Amino acid sequence: MDKTVIAVPTSVPMVTVTGPGDSFLTQFEAAFPELGITVRGNEFKVRGPEESIAEFRSLITELLIVIRAGQLLSEDAVARSIAMIRGKSSEKPGEVLSLNILSNRGKTIRPKTVNQKRYVESIDQSTITFGIGPAGTGKTYLAVAKAVQALQAKQVTRIILTRPAVEAGERLGFLPGTLHEKIDPYLRPLFDALHDMVDPDSIPKLMGNGTIEVAPLAYMRGRTLNDAFIILDEAQNTSPEQMKMFLTRLGFNSKMVVTGDVTQVDLPSGTKSGLRTITDILSGLNDITFIELESSDVVRHRLVSEIVDAYARFDVAKLPRRQQNL
Repeated sequence: MDKTVIAVPTSVPMVTVTGPGDSFLTQFEAAFPELGITVRGNEFKVRGPEESIAEFRSLITELLIVIRAGQLLSEDAVARSIAMIRGKSSEKPGEVLSLNILSNRGKTIRPKTVNQKRYVESIDQSTITFGIGPAGTGKTYLAVAKAVQALQAKQVTRIILTRPAVEAGERLGFLPGTLHEKIDPYLRPLFDALHDMVDPDSIPKLMGNGTIEVAPLAYMRGRTLNDAFIILDEAQNTSPEQMKMFLTRLGFNSKMVVTGDVTQVDLPSGTKSGLRTITDILSGLNDITFIELESSDVVRHRLVSEIVDAYARFDVAKLPRRQQNL
């Protein structure tokens, strides 16, 4: 058994590391059951296997990096940091959790998982990025944040947010009300994300002068989109023809992000999903990146991740035994 002392700088209140009511300390003890961990003043006294002590030291070092970056730790952030350290991830918690994308009204938007960080980085590096994964993994939210960041940095002159209005069959003329009233229910999630990142009072002006456009996918047909950051949300509800139409709207100095969940297709029976076929079509092309997000990347209530996994197990159980073993 090895023993060591891990000191926390006196400039950092120990409660920010051990958590309110020692809640983070409880997480440390549960994650490192082979270690004896005690706290004295601003020091952790640790005894146990050398390798585990080294991992715990790395964890505290990374959490201090996050704290110094101005982020208050949460039980979720601590749990994700532990998973990265104990899972021998190539990414460090301090790099993931302190990567700021956007700040607005005192709220900072940043990735919370390794895959989210890779997603954000791929948006920077590639002209077209596909973010594919279950609900709650931040696909749309982070894409909108990157779009607003690009607009503020004058990398683009406009943001275009679009979704297929599948429930209406995109035949909006048959719905009652004004155009805004017709499309609002289908585009509301994009508006919600936008309101978190841009002063709500400025949004009508930005939409009025065309700086921000939120419209159904059908409105993209026949256009060439230059100097724009374009996001296609809920792309699993596009047909292969619609997907091709959207991707070929790409103009000069533009960037595209396509998000979707291939397990939640709402298309009529017999209609193929454009998102399900696109990997086979575009894989291998330069400047196009596919990022797969998983249940472990869900940043909503912990039950969402468990629900996603439960549905995945149920779907596998329905497959013939031969397909389960592939």
